[in-house]
Amino acid sequence: VFGIISPHIAHVAETVYYGLYALQHRGQESCGIVVNDDGVFSSHKDLGLVSEVFSADTLARLPEGNMAVGHVRYGTTGGNSRNNCQPIEVNHQKGKMALAHNGNLSNAVRLRDQLELSGAIFHTTSDTETIAYIITRERLRTASIEDAVSKAMDSLDGAYSLVLMSAQKLICARDPYGFRPLCYGKTPEGIYVAASESCALKAIGAEFVRDLEPGEILVFG
Repeated sequence: VFGIISPHIAHVAETVYYGLYALQHRGQESCGIVVNDDGVFSSHKDLGLVSEVFSADTLARLPEGNMAVGHVRYGTTGGNSRNNCQPIEVNHQKGKMALAHNGNLSNAVRLRDQLELSGAIFHTTSDTETIAYIITRERLRTASIEDAVSKAMDSLDGAYSLVLMSAQKLICARDPYGFRPLCYGKTPEGIYVAASESCALKAIGAEFVRDLEPGEILVFG
């Protein structure tokens, strides 16, 4: 997973590209980037390696913005199909979000059954969509997206790290046991980045700040 938030409008998709390229060893099945341009989300996702999915023309077509999230996937839960490419995007009554997730939920089947019985319609077979729906459900009941993430984490069992983008915030979260890695850093220009591994920070010229603590939720606004 990779997330970026910049104090100024920039071609953030290109930065995410280099971050994902550095994380390519973590997943070779598919990849994707979602850019936030003042609340308008634009994305490109497909099966294949980062260098195959994102040509120079493809990157150029993604707009500038001040936030973006990216993901490289290896199949753990769910099949190898384009529908399972991340980040997962959700539009809901209080706005929209894009979610990139690394890990596995041990209670994914039970959570999915509960959601389907309450009327949720799934488009993928991955754990990530289950997490996205749970966060969305909590967002409709809470005052902020970070409160929704916190409440959702009470329901999630297993190993996971999350990078989530709303219209105005970038949120990172790590499971309470710290099974999955997640760190963040900062560039000299004041751009904050979060990634599964510090090699991705180095690839885009950011200085490592620290790892997230187990169970920690980090909010960039």
